[in-house]
Amino acid sequence: MTFDTEQRKIYHARLMYARSFIDSLDFARNGREISGEVQIDELPRLLELLENPQGILSYTVQGGVDKTGTHFLDVSVIGQGQLRCQRCLNSLDYPVRLETRLLLLDQASLDALEDEEEEFDSILADIHLNVLDLLEDEILLSLPIAPKHELGACQMTEGVNTHREEKNPFAVLAKLKRN
Repeated sequence: MTFDTEQRKIYHARLMYARSFIDSLDFARNGREISGEVQIDELPRLLELLENPQGILSYTVQGGVDKTGTHFLDVSVIGQGQLRCQRCLNSLDYPVRLETRLLLLDQASLDALEDEEEEFDSILADIHLNVLDLLEDEILLSLPIAPKHELGACQMTEGVNTHREEKNPFAVLAKLKRN
């Protein structure tokens, strides 16, 4: 028996590839909704920033059309991640609570937008939009640039404190100036 004798190329179907793809304009036009859970370790770009790859994120993506006829996606992600505190370099529990509206625009409309006139973020309408990539992008954009514990909550190691009390590195230059 030969697979795909009619050359319909059906082997890219969902059974062989677990990622969710949507036609973003059709999804929004019909007011569809997709929700589920994703393991953090399935988001490779996010993994690079996390201290621990364990955890699950719950998400919902809902499409719609506003009063002006603009298509949009409402994206919601809830979960927990662990970042590295930039002050003490220990693990920092970080709650992921993301709710955003993304307008779906064509390339010409995106090029014409100016940052000051945007009330909502906009993305390119795509007939093959990867939902997990969209979620990962939005999570990455929501993370703090330099995550830190609250003041006083860090457990600084003694090595870090003693490093600050060392001599000024320019003291050597001062000795040279005296000679």
